[in-house]
Amino acid sequence: MSGTGTVLRELRGAQKSSKGVSLYSRYVNRPAGRLLAAGAYRAGLTPNQVTMISALFTFSSIVAVALVEPSWWLGVAVYAGLVVGFAFDSADGQLARLTGRGGPDGEWLDHVVDCAKMILVHSAVLISFDRFGALPGEGWLLLPLGFLFVAVLTFCAGLLREQLGKAAAGTVPAATGPAAPVSRVRAVALLPADYGVFCLVFLLLGAPGAFRAGYAALAAVHAVFLVAFLVKWFRELKALRAG
Repeated sequence: MSGTGTVLRELRGAQKSSKGVSLYSRYVNRPAGRLLAAGAYRAGLTPNQVTMISALFTFSSIVAVALVEPSWWLGVAVYAGLVVGFAFDSADGQLARLTGRGGPDGEWLDHVVDCAKMILVHSAVLISFDRFGALPGEGWLLLPLGFLFVAVLTFCAGLLREQLGKAAAGTVPAATGPAAPVSRVRAVALLPADYGVFCLVFLLLGAPGAFRAGYAALAAVHAVFLVAFLVKWFRELKALRAG
């Protein structure tokens, strides 16, 4: 079996494009996932097993949000679990590309876990608000529901954009010329929509008012991004049809 250094070098050469990726994913999550993928490779794990490890960390943290009274220590534990789960979520794809053991079953499992994560994390916040929140008003219970709607619609619309784009690309000539450079400005602009940045809000669980404010601010930002993404994706698909 190859040494860890060799595996890491091979993983660096098997990275996906950084186009459309925020700075957090590019410089924090993907490198962390690369280390975890190298460890998983050395341990003989499959990409699907790594996906399930990601799910274990993520779902354990989400259950804690719903069932445990908010506190500073809980916030740190939840944040750590979500971030580690997110890094393993990157590791499974990297391991699949390294070993050539990826397939439609693995991609399906990865998307199912991602979708469940998005639904459950906001559902857990709703439960926490109801059980422990001492909310200023019952209207705050609508906030997690709205955030859930935005997250799921963004996820589903993005998947449809990807799949329909692939289908349409098979009927039009492929673009030629050099690839567009990765925009650092875009990578910075995408930070508020990055899941890794979203996880930071759970560090405020010990201060309920600050958590609600941070969570509400992120919900508003994600709603703005959703509108921008929907317009962008619609125009791109329309251009593919015209082409």
